[in-house]
Amino acid sequence: MTAQVLGAIAAIITFLFVFSLLRRGVLREKYAVLWLFLSGAALFFSIFPGALNWISQTLGVAQPVNLLFFVTVVLLILVAVQLSYELSRHEARIRRLAEEIALLDRELKEIRESRDGD
Repeated sequence: MTAQVLGAIAAIITFLFVFSLLRRGVLREKYAVLWLFLSGAALFFSIFPGALNWISQTLGVAQPVNLLFFVTVVLLILVAVQLSYELSRHEARIRRLAEEIALLDRELKEIRESRDGD
């Protein structure tokens, strides 16, 4: 089996897996778009390997594999930064909600104590 066929099979499996997660509601649309795009690009380059050669020659990269690794590393770094941003945002929301719950709990206790004292 050639690398092109393996690449196409991997891209199709990734596409189907992400689509399945999306249908079941496990993965949100804003994250699924990136993975569906990447699996589509992988499928494109496995079907048309000359396109990657042409792009690497146009950009002056010696080997198409070097371009592929560079783009992959950049995309993984961007995904990591984006997920860190989302995590920080959610941590701030959770902290704020916990503070609000603590304040409401305290207020509820004060109301119950004032009602029991009457």
